[in-house]
Amino acid sequence: MPPASPTTVLSADSRPASLIGSHRSVSVPTGGSGWRRLGAFMGPGFLVAVGYMDPGNWATDIAGGSAFGYTLLSVILLSNLMAIVLQALSARLGVAAGLDLAQACRAYYSRPVSFGLWVLAEIAIIACDLAEVLGTAIALKLLFGVPLVWGVIVTALDVFLILALQRYGFRKIEAFILALLIIIAGCFAFELFYARPDMGAVLTGLIPTPGIITDPAKLYLAIGILGATVMPHNLYLHSSIVQTRAFDRSDTGKAEAAKLATIDSTIALGLAFFINAAILIVAAAVFHTAGRTEVAEIDEAYRLLAPMMGVGAASVVFGVALLASGQNSTITGTLAGQIVMEGFLNLRLPVWLRRMVTRLLAIVPAVIVVGASGDSGATQLLVLSQVVLSLQLPFAVVPLVLFTGQSRVMGRFVSPMWLRATAWLIAAVIIGLNVTLLFGML
Repeated sequence: MPPASPTTVLSADSRPASLIGSHRSVSVPTGGSGWRRLGAFMGPGFLVAVGYMDPGNWATDIAGGSAFGYTLLSVILLSNLMAIVLQALSARLGVAAGLDLAQACRAYYSRPVSFGLWVLAEIAIIACDLAEVLGTAIALKLLFGVPLVWGVIVTALDVFLILALQRYGFRKIEAFILALLIIIAGCFAFELFYARPDMGAVLTGLIPTPGIITDPAKLYLAIGILGATVMPHNLYLHSSIVQTRAFDRSDTGKAEAAKLATIDSTIALGLAFFINAAILIVAAAVFHTAGRTEVAEIDEAYRLLAPMMGVGAASVVFGVALLASGQNSTITGTLAGQIVMEGFLNLRLPVWLRRMVTRLLAIVPAVIVVGASGDSGATQLLVLSQVVLSLQLPFAVVPLVLFTGQSRVMGRFVSPMWLRATAWLIAAVIIGLNVTLLFGML
């Protein structure tokens, strides 16, 4: 991806504000304890973490746990470690360069390259939105008996939730997201307590095995888990929302901001790892150990949890967590879509219009598939959406690693050699897995 001009350097005054309505809207104390400043930076990481536990994760984690027990836990762990590094780079780009990833691509790449990356980013956001649509619709069906097709259509109305939240400022959005995350974590703590997994097998599952690569069925689910965990739209999102903090723009201020933003995202992704691992562990402990290795659909897992665990509330708690997950992902998906469109095209649309366009592009295929193949088609589409996300990953990861490794973009905050080497290794693993998947599909 050759840059449009190797010598292009954007001055601070010429940089357009990312997510302009919320840009530098959250104050950061200049004095006092470091804990107060860290508290001011806590928030964006949890918005990013939402994408790592959206309904698409549920489908791949349930399928992986029921079919292969605890084996794919290592994939969740490695994916989470990759995510921590990549999100740290994303925050570093936003803090040091004052650009989100979409703006950086538009500024430093030729127009055809930038346009191509925009198209791929939009595909990734639509795939992510598809998972949110299906996850929310499935939760509405399980909890309230709403037919799946109608549930898919009803999800178009959640745009009003976004508009209502944005009226009260960015901190209120973060608080709402955190509240839903606490609900999801509490639900899965409950499920884990009653599932009583074999902790020795859980610890063994955290160690990767060669069979994950050599077995096509395991590899397909592993790449689905990777796509569901490390999500391309989150790299655009994080590089923008760290700029909602009004931190000191001096080199010292930027250094502290980058450090605090990294702490924020690392803590939040630790919570995401717990939830993702919990979904797979519950599926392994309840279904795989009982010989029900075919359980791969969310609604089937919902029906079986209560009778197989012997806990009447298990299914309802599962459904509540799924509904909270779908609504959480809706908010962050909307923000990511806005950031991508504004950054790549410098085109600012009303939030409701941007949301409606993205959601309709997800609703149409969802209605077609659900109408044609029923509930089973919904889960298959969920898993496929995560594989599509994984295939889009290199087109966000490679530019991110390139930009954060170039002094003309980052100045003195260019990534050190060890970080660049680690990031390129992660990119190589992602690309290698995707190439392996493509060959297997062919």
